[in-house]
Amino acid sequence: MLKECSRALSQEYDLALLDLDGVVYIGPDAVDGAAERLAAASAAGMHLAYVTNNASRPPEKVARHLTSLGIPAEEQDVVTSAQAAARLLLQTLEPGSPVFVIGGQGLFEALDELGLRGVQSLDDGPVAVVSGYNPDLRWRTLTDGAILVRRGLPWVASNTDFTVPTPAGPGIGNGVLVDVVARFAGREPVVAGKPRPPLFEETQRRVGGSRPLVVGDRLDTDIEGAHNTGLDSLLVLTGVTGVTELVAATPVQRPSYISLGLEGLERPHHAPEEADDGFELGGWRAVAQHGAVKVEGDGAPADWWRVLASAAWAHLDATGRSVDVSALAPPR
Repeated sequence: MLKECSRALSQEYDLALLDLDGVVYIGPDAVDGAAERLAAASAAGMHLAYVTNNASRPPEKVARHLTSLGIPAEEQDVVTSAQAAARLLLQTLEPGSPVFVIGGQGLFEALDELGLRGVQSLDDGPVAVVSGYNPDLRWRTLTDGAILVRRGLPWVASNTDFTVPTPAGPGIGNGVLVDVVARFAGREPVVAGKPRPPLFEETQRRVGGSRPLVVGDRLDTDIEGAHNTGLDSLLVLTGVTGVTELVAATPVQRPSYISLGLEGLERPHHAPEEADDGFELGGWRAVAQHGAVKVEGDGAPADWWRVLASAAWAHLDATGRSVDVSALAPPR
């Protein structure tokens, strides 16, 4: 269930591990108010790290994008799944080892940073394989890499996201490629990105912070990743998670806190209280009965989401079934 925090999250936690798309920006544009909210959190003493499963863009390009949106960021503030993947390979390979790259520039730069050598030719004698999203990936590169995986070379995947955001809607993500290679080779990779711990661990190694908070919009990557790493998390509702996804969250996908957006970093968080057959907070009351959930009352919109989540999760844990939310309309 949701946690209680009596002071602003930016004072309780010293590091925010911020997802990007759906949290800080959507496509090329900043989420409304993101720059101001992040500036306030930084002024309160919270370090900001921008953590992405996307292995295609190097940190320097991500930092430039953020800065263009009015969110000052340096290259060292950005940590990618490509960097986490390179770190995993370094644990077992000798410096200078050739690694076959089923991916793009982000992976090549991450390998080079740690003293490994990215290659895309079988003649270079690769001793391991790393794969990540690349919109311009060639079929020959994919085929050669898959052959090496099938031969049994160590294989690290940057992430297993099945979709990536595009201007036309969700597109094919790296997880689709990973699935193809895995079925061809008959084996699974070691995964560096969310929801696995290595990306969050790499971020703390690079940025520091003793009390980190994961901030994300996806339950199955950001929030589950926080759970797998033993970290608290803040779910923001500016991205892909809506009512249907929230009420169906399993225990490993439930955030510590919920907020409409990044303003949640500036505020205390109160947890709903169980009362009779429902949950209450801030003038709202949610009750799950007969397979459906009803929310009544009036108050802050964020508290509506919090009582909804509490009632729905209690019902899911007790019955094994998600509540019907077809009659619900979130407050504006």
